[in-house]
Amino acid sequence: MVWLVLLGSLLCLSRVGVGSLGTEGFLPSGPRNCPYRCVCAADLLSCAGLGLQDVPAALPAATTDLDLSHNALQRLRPGWLTPLSRLRALRLGHNELDALGRGVFTNASGLRLLDLSSNALRALGRHDLEGLGALERLLLFNNRLAHLDELAFRGLGALSRLYLGCNQLSSFSFDHLHGLGATHLRTLDLSSNRLGRIPVAALAALPAFLKNGLYLHNNPLACDCRLYHLLQRWLQRGLSAVSDFAPQYMCLAFKVPTSRVRFFEHSRVFENCSAALAGGLERPEEQLHVQMGRPLRLRCNTSAPAVRIAWVSPKQELLVAPGSRDGSIAVLADGSLAISNVQPRHAGLFVCLAAGPRLHHNQTHEYNVSVHAPRPEPEAFNTGFTTLLGCAVGLVLVLLYLFAPPCPGCRRCYRRTCRRHCWPRAPSPLQEPSVPDVPSRKASVHKHVVFLEPGRRGLNGRVQLAVAEDFDLYNPVGLRLHAGSESASSTGSEGLVMT
Repeated sequence: MVWLVLLGSLLCLSRVGVGSLGTEGFLPSGPRNCPYRCVCAADLLSCAGLGLQDVPAALPAATTDLDLSHNALQRLRPGWLTPLSRLRALRLGHNELDALGRGVFTNASGLRLLDLSSNALRALGRHDLEGLGALERLLLFNNRLAHLDELAFRGLGALSRLYLGCNQLSSFSFDHLHGLGATHLRTLDLSSNRLGRIPVAALAALPAFLKNGLYLHNNPLACDCRLYHLLQRWLQRGLSAVSDFAPQYMCLAFKVPTSRVRFFEHSRVFENCSAALAGGLERPEEQLHVQMGRPLRLRCNTSAPAVRIAWVSPKQELLVAPGSRDGSIAVLADGSLAISNVQPRHAGLFVCLAAGPRLHHNQTHEYNVSVHAPRPEPEAFNTGFTTLLGCAVGLVLVLLYLFAPPCPGCRRCYRRTCRRHCWPRAPSPLQEPSVPDVPSRKASVHKHVVFLEPGRRGLNGRVQLAVAEDFDLYNPVGLRLHAGSESASSTGSEGLVMT
């Protein structure tokens, strides 16, 4: 009996053990090749903030985004990225890297983002960044960079954003950008360095889209008249790199650190500068005014035939043949830019980039396009219609004047009005003048002379007209004619007699 109890206990224990082992088999296991203490999620690998002094040996080949920031890395061995052919972003910021070396970025041809900020890098050699042909953003700010090789950025043809702020650079080659082409570059941050003398001519020759993203604030610039007028013009044009940080643009008035003055706030320092010194530094852009819906064609005028021509649109899009992504802008075989239907989104600055063996350096040509809404066309004035209408109205008025008799009521009204409001008539020389000063003499105001043709022979061809004292001027019925024997004159002419 005791043996049976012991046997049952052993069976229960063995069953529990099997069950626990089976349960452990269903627990999720970590990803294969994921480094210790790192976090792997799909194609993301994060080993940030672990205090690593060296890169982990085994890295998952499927990694596209690798974060090794906030560690204590001091060196990167050559070829360490060979297994990571799919890598697109590499973050190495906030480490203790003081140098890179040749072959560090081998097999990183697909890398788009490289963050080397907040390290201890002192210089960049000619081969330190080899193999990064697809790189678009390079972060090198907050290092100790004091020297850049003349071709330190050669081969980075796709680079659009370069951040070199907060370093110790005392010079920078603006004419060739240390081997970096300006075709794709949109942002160049050189703020908070030690830049003093800057070649103004090379600065003015940069494309307009790069000037808009060129940050030079917080540098001990020299108080140069040409540089002042150039930056003042950029400020007036509204270039964001200058307008956004205008109070932080400094210059040394007397070549000592304590003589820093603000560029745009102490104009008295530059009051003796002549604006003619800045003349010809920048080639002004051509101003074009186009109505919406009209076609537009821009030509890249260069001093010599160009082999490669590209355009930059106002939306900062690089335009090469056949044209823009939306199809509204075409780049033709001769390098000119054509827009068949101009719209408000096409307004802004178009920059042509030309390169060729006969050109001393890459040349640019700028067009500032303004788009206006079409004005409504005025209606044509029909002179024939107005002439015909005028003739018809005139004919109707003439017919009314000739054939339409006035109404009797209007005639009577007209007569009354004339009697009341007509002007007094001038006295006739035959009327007896009234003498108001003599009261005994009666004024004869009702006398009126009437001319009559001779009708009676007995009076020698004369008619004597008798007018009564109370004769009404407007009622000639009371006129009495008297034939007088006395004549006022013995002549045969007609005469007038007033009694």
